Amino acid sequence: MNGFLVVLQKELLEGTREWRALATTLLVAPLVGPFLFVGITAFTMHQAIDDVAAAIEIPAVGAERAPNLVAHLRQSLIDVDAEAFADQGDQTARHEALREAVRSGEVEVGIVVAEDFAEALAAGQAARVWVVADSSSNRARPETNRVRTALGAWSATVGGIRLQLRGIHPTVGAPLAVLRDDVSTPSRRAYLLLGIVGYFVLFAVLIGGSQIAVDITAGERERGSLEPLLAMPIRRETLVLAKVLATLVVMTASLAITVISFAVAVQFLPLGELGMTANFGVVEAAQMFLLVFPFAALAAALMVAAASLTRSFREAQTYTSIAMIAPTLPVVFAALRPMQDSVPLMLVPALSQHLLLSDVLRAEALDPLHIVTSVASTAAVAAMLVWLTVRRFRSEKLIL
Repeated sequence: MNGFLVVLQKELLEGTREWRALATTLLVAPLVGPFLFVGITAFTMHQAIDDVAAAIEIPAVGAERAPNLVAHLRQSLIDVDAEAFADQGDQTARHEALREAVRSGEVEVGIVVAEDFAEALAAGQAARVWVVADSSSNRARPETNRVRTALGAWSATVGGIRLQLRGIHPTVGAPLAVLRDDVSTPSRRAYLLLGIVGYFVLFAVLIGGSQIAVDITAGERERGSLEPLLAMPIRRETLVLAKVLATLVVMTASLAITVISFAVAVQFLPLGELGMTANFGVVEAAQMFLLVFPFAALAAALMVAAASLTRSFREAQTYTSIAMIAPTLPVVFAALRPMQDSVPLMLVPALSQHLLLSDVLRAEALDPLHIVTSVASTAAVAAMLVWLTVRRFRSEKLIL
């Protein structure tokens, strides 16, 4: 035990002597990542809210022919500029001027009311209105959708009035009434935005310990301190466990910083304005930390194992970079094809932690069997990696 503590203290001191690199590792992904994610998400949410709630102004050619339609658009917070392009000449010239303004980006969207609009409406025919927009412009899409929705609502209203004037109930033309019964909870809806949190947490753990894992393996080989360490009367199992534990200490710190950062940053998201609630308080943060901790142990063993296979510091950085990607691939696959929690999936490290974190964020009850299976399978893989690393340290090829 004394030998284990001596080696552990040595590895922690050596692994943290490059405090600038360590500080960067512990701050960039665990601290900056969550706030950057939340900042971008919050900006996008505010932009979406503004796109729906804010009043917009659009040019309308021939708006004087459709006063009721213009009034409806204004009730939908769409102001109509009836004088736009009035100096361009006749209807055709004004229509072409509007098309050119939209094409150049000067105008996002506009409408053109047909010259026979009033006559067609009075005759019970389809009155024509053109929505002039650029379908390739992402910036114009929100305004275009709002205009199309408002025109569709007005069309449905007029159609219902036409049927009533003919003694026909409006529901005759709508034989199917599709009603919405949303069984989601505010926490589940918030998960649509926060689902990537699990990936961030797992990846931050991997990044957090990569630097120290490389330094206490390949770094020791380059500094020439590995051979004296191997000559000490310490069992190889003890040596490897001390290195893994030193890496785990740093990864645990990275995990704690990441979870706390997300718990704080998520509070700044305007989820309430969209009918969502972030299930991310102190209790949930503690649950996330405990659920991911077994993965941190596996990640520490993985980083040490990968770095021990190399002969130089630079080569170790390459190996550990590849080792960071491998555990997260199942999580990426799960994001592309959503999965339901099951015992077989809990046998896959990283994926099981991601699914359990998803349950926490959705405020769903955790299945004890799933937790036990996840911890056991993750611990088994970590133990196997430690065993492989011990075999590597027993081989003479380690110092050749």
